[in-house]
Amino acid sequence: MKELNSTTDPIGQNLIKLISNVCFSVFVFTVLIFTVIAITYQPPDPWESSRALTRVFTQVENATFQTDSSILKTGEDMAAGPTSSPIAASIVPIIEGVIEKSEEKISNLTVKSSCEGIMNAVNCSDPRVLFSIEKFNLKAFKSISFLDYQAPVNGLRPGECDVAWRFRNKKDRSWRKYRDFRRFRIGYGENCSYKVLNVKGWHSGINARRPRNWFNTTRSGGNAKISPPILDNEINDTIPVLGSEMDFRKGKYLYYSRGGDYCKGMNHFLWSFLCALGEAQYLNRTFVMDLSICLASTYTGSNKDEEGKDFRFYFDFEHLKDVASIVEEDEFLGNWKKWDKTHKRKIPVRKVASYKVTPMQIRKDKSTIIWRQFDVPEPENYWYRVCEGQAARYIQRPWHALWKSKRLMNIVSEISGRMDWDFDAVHVVRREKAQNKELWPRLDADTSPDALVSKLQGMIQPWRNLYIATNEPFYNYFDKLRSHYKVHLLDDYKELWGNTSEWYNETRLVNGGRPVDFDGYMRVEVDTEVLYRAKTRVETFYNLTSDCKDGINTC
Repeated sequence: MKELNSTTDPIGQNLIKLISNVCFSVFVFTVLIFTVIAITYQPPDPWESSRALTRVFTQVENATFQTDSSILKTGEDMAAGPTSSPIAASIVPIIEGVIEKSEEKISNLTVKSSCEGIMNAVNCSDPRVLFSIEKFNLKAFKSISFLDYQAPVNGLRPGECDVAWRFRNKKDRSWRKYRDFRRFRIGYGENCSYKVLNVKGWHSGINARRPRNWFNTTRSGGNAKISPPILDNEINDTIPVLGSEMDFRKGKYLYYSRGGDYCKGMNHFLWSFLCALGEAQYLNRTFVMDLSICLASTYTGSNKDEEGKDFRFYFDFEHLKDVASIVEEDEFLGNWKKWDKTHKRKIPVRKVASYKVTPMQIRKDKSTIIWRQFDVPEPENYWYRVCEGQAARYIQRPWHALWKSKRLMNIVSEISGRMDWDFDAVHVVRREKAQNKELWPRLDADTSPDALVSKLQGMIQPWRNLYIATNEPFYNYFDKLRSHYKVHLLDDYKELWGNTSEWYNETRLVNGGRPVDFDGYMRVEVDTEVLYRAKTRVETFYNLTSDCKDGINTC
């Protein structure tokens, strides 16, 4: 018996060892697989579909980002919910309950028992007039959050009151506020209570319009006027000033020289710019920013690349300053040159000649300035190359920092307001894609005037306000839809950027007194935001055609 046990025991022990070794090998292999995945995985960015991004990034020899250029998403469109600022967080939207509490505070005031003798003597300063207007607005404009009101003032005729308010569209995911002022015809209801009889259109209450406070938006110097304090609804996109030499030397800066991204499409520019800004945040450095943009020929009236465009024409520089540490390039270079000349000890600079030097390798560098240079041929000189490979695990593009220009958003609000915020929209993509039958064989036919009439009748109720966001250049292309809907196109609102408009005057100030063209990229931005505010939204590649957004066999 003992002999039997002595023979079988080693067999059992060997079997246990074998199983243990197999299990350990499986465990090691599993860990190895997860490690490889973790190293090679690049988290998706909310810019395009993962398939489109993969195609763009692997074809770097032609990295011009040929995505849909008729629509543009920026940070406020990608946020999961409305963002807030400390000031905005303290503002409570005006709802029915808020109005009722305000009414209770004046409930002890004497109420007239008879309306006789006062029918033509509406007192616009009576708080109850404002309460009636607030209640009316809540019912009439359900897609709007009302933030605060000014006291009503007299209109042009007896019984008319003009009132201004600040608001935010409920679909707007930024904290920005906009202003409207309208004229109301006030009458009397039961017990002589005030009642809104009718209201005129957007910006009709001209007596309630507050004069704007103009201030200098150019670089400091010259005979610029000293402005009064900037109001909550004003735009402050002045250039930040660096300060003293000591402040300059204490700072840490990341400076990108101009690369091959210049004069590329705006999608390409944004992808590269946010890579650079993301690296600056990873390195805990101030980003040196060139406000000068070269607009690609795709968006210009001359069909040629146009240099000298200002970043502030297109994006919210005030918001960018609030959420990111940046300094303007001319301001930075001027100070750098000045302090270097007047001091024996030169400012420490590290020059980085290749994107292959990763952000992780320079994170602990103590130099005041890290200067990335892109003096090699394309595509090696694209900024976004810095964020490829291993760096993608560490660099997060700060999409939240990039909002559309408040000046353009004011145009969006005016267009939406003129339709009383009650409209549907269709996004119609044509031009190059409609002409390219190899990649989009059905798009041209599916977006023809007859096809649009046929398809939209099953999606949108007749005689609704219909806004058409499109890159189709011919204004009359959509005339057949006018027999079924109240059609609105961006060109119907040309006066909003004409030479007597607020936008025209403000952009001239930014541009040193020179007029600014309302270019194709601005049109895309405005079209995008009006589209997103529609009650019903119809998309080209999801509703109108079976073609794939990025070309044949890419769905």
